[in-house]
Amino acid sequence: MKRRTFLHSSMGLSAGTLLSAKSCNIPSENSNQTLKGNIRHSVSRWCFGQYPLEEFLPILQKIGIPAIDLVGPKDWATLKKYNIDCSMCNGAEINLIDGWNDLKFHPQLIQQYSEMIPKVAEAGYKNLICFSGNRRGMSDEEGLKNCVAGLKQILPLAEKHKVTIIMELFNSKIDHPDYMCDNTPWGVQLCDALGSERFRLLYDIYHMQINEGDIIRTIKDFHPYFAHYHTAGVPGRNEINDTQELNYPAIMKAIVATGFKGYVAQEFIPTYENPIDSLREAIRICDV
Repeated sequence: MKRRTFLHSSMGLSAGTLLSAKSCNIPSENSNQTLKGNIRHSVSRWCFGQYPLEEFLPILQKIGIPAIDLVGPKDWATLKKYNIDCSMCNGAEINLIDGWNDLKFHPQLIQQYSEMIPKVAEAGYKNLICFSGNRRGMSDEEGLKNCVAGLKQILPLAEKHKVTIIMELFNSKIDHPDYMCDNTPWGVQLCDALGSERFRLLYDIYHMQINEGDIIRTIKDFHPYFAHYHTAGVPGRNEINDTQELNYPAIMKAIVATGFKGYVAQEFIPTYENPIDSLREAIRICDV
């Protein structure tokens, strides 16, 4: 549950961990970044939760980030005030562990998604997140069957309103033990079983590097199933610079080569003294 409840003050970083913008060759906070336009940039709200939204959105405008992830209906009016898109809506899910793979959660999930889908469409947004839920001893086959049974109840409504329901891939090794949708083949199998253009996957590069690796090949092979991407450094889920093992410029070039037109959202936990310096650096790294 770290993603929804993370507080910057709880990070417990020592002074030696904090880095400065100067030492990392990051554009000055007083300068606007000129972006190439090949990647549609976004950022997950929870990673910068220490900033009030009214303060954070003008920062995104200055950096050149046109969208923000994981914002619910109560804040959509504020996003519109600053002309910032909601690239991934939330608020219909129960939580990260009680999801579509368990039949007992279907009545609540069907009601909540049926209420949320028209709201997303009315607000002019396109994507609504969902989660498989934890296995709790259930086989992958049973969980997939249950997900199909439940999601088929809401997909006609999603198709009607042109809202895409997007299930996120998590790692089950470190951050989300027992989570079912923890590998690309299972997620792809679910997409195929549902057979709807309004159900796709959120390919979280950080999570999938931990659980399965082979990131660029997977993107090339399965990109039609991916409607959204998340980033973070491995290990640690911090900055995506050369302190971690993923080659993000190469990954972004692979995404661009697929013709992807959706958003790539930064979802790392910043460790720099000024977290906005981390965000500026990440956008520079990914702007291929």
